[in-house]
Amino acid sequence: MRPVRKILLVLVFVLTACGSRDAGAGGNTPAAPAAPPAPEAPTGTSAAGPTVADKPECTAADIKVAGKFGAKPEVTIPDTCAPPTKLVIKDLSAGSGKKAAKGSTVQTNYLLVTWSDKQVLDNSFDRGQPFPIEDLGHAQVIDGWNKGMIGIKEGGRRLLIIPPDLGYGPGGNGIQPNETLVFVVDAVKVT
Repeated sequence: MRPVRKILLVLVFVLTACGSRDAGAGGNTPAAPAAPPAPEAPTGTSAAGPTVADKPECTAADIKVAGKFGAKPEVTIPDTCAPPTKLVIKDLSAGSGKKAAKGSTVQTNYLLVTWSDKQVLDNSFDRGQPFPIEDLGHAQVIDGWNKGMIGIKEGGRRLLIIPPDLGYGPGGNGIQPNETLVFVVDAVKVT
């Protein structure tokens, strides 16, 4: 046997023997007990809590919107669910005027909240001037608006939760890359 290996084996044997003696034998103190294993986090969580991937996707019912048509809304996005991966459309008030179809022009007021930081990024209510969507379905707006505004009636308020692939995607366009967008949109006029 090589001398180095023999020394290591002797050292392991001595350390093992010393650690197994109790306090009454020769005055040695016992080795410290091993710490109990850390409790495992339940499936789908980490020690810090559920991760975004572990949370169920939010639905329109999870997003709270306060305010009526014509007034600047307040939007609350919960921390208990993940952003939806598909376009979510919910009429908050139905409206009673003309219905928007492909090719319509819709004068809108809107408020945009970004999902990741839950902050209002933009809104037309404060500017006091509606934003026009011309040639709905083919308008020069994000796909989430072209798809999500079809069917709204004049005088209606709609919640749109737009995933990144129908918003600004990885490029961001001045918004954080791959951001989920939450819009509350009023259809002021439909022609």
